Amino acid sequence: MSFNNKVVWITGASSGIGKALAIELSHQNATLILSSRKKADLELVKNECKNSSQIKIITLDLEDYTNLQPKVDEAIACFGKVDVLVNNGGISQRSLVKDTQISVDKRIMDINYLGTVALSKAILPHFINSKSGQFVVTTSIVGKIGTPLRSSYAASKHALHGFFDSLRAENHKNNIAVTLVCPGFVNTNVSLNALTGDGSSQGKMDVATENGIQPDRFAKLMAKAIKNKKEEVYISGVKEKLAVFVKRFYPKLLSIMIRKLSVT
Repeated sequence: MSFNNKVVWITGASSGIGKALAIELSHQNATLILSSRKKADLELVKNECKNSSQIKIITLDLEDYTNLQPKVDEAIACFGKVDVLVNNGGISQRSLVKDTQISVDKRIMDINYLGTVALSKAILPHFINSKSGQFVVTTSIVGKIGTPLRSSYAASKHALHGFFDSLRAENHKNNIAVTLVCPGFVNTNVSLNALTGDGSSQGKMDVATENGIQPDRFAKLMAKAIKNKKEEVYISGVKEKLAVFVKRFYPKLLSIMIRKLSVT
């Protein structure tokens, strides 16, 4: 697949992975629709992209998941179609289960899972009618492995795998692809904005996140996975990929390893 003449809609496009992917795809001649809650930040991203005059901005809030159909209608109207929806918007977490208010669990699920699912359901008829389309979902290595301080985040990402695996199976006959992208540590602001147990932002960078893959490098690998319509891809360091392998074949060993991670 080439991105020429393809309309790609990216959520969570105002920073981090979404921003880097927008810039990368613009250089691969994709036509872009950029979304997040922050219009001013989206405008800055747009201006960093190639052919910025051909890029549209649609603000949306995934947490407001019952009101996303008008956003889909608006996106389709921009260029007459959407070929690829990149479900990249979301929020992370840094808190122990015992310290996490249930309202925080709910907010993470509302944004990461229900918002993504609602947007995808709203655009699915367009893909079915077109007999073409691709859902790309930024999940996480913790969508395969639960780790300390990320219980609700891991749950939301595990849920996305279950939902989109089912969607893929149901819609193979409609020529609709699903690509699940599982990042390891990427050097973005995800840990700065991560929710703590009372719902406030953590406000500091994790060491592992700071030492993670650079977003522009990540975006190139993600773009390649999208182009090749990979079903599931792990873009991470060696340790994260190894953990996925150990989880699959030696789950008890991984449990022992995970228990030794710091929870402070």
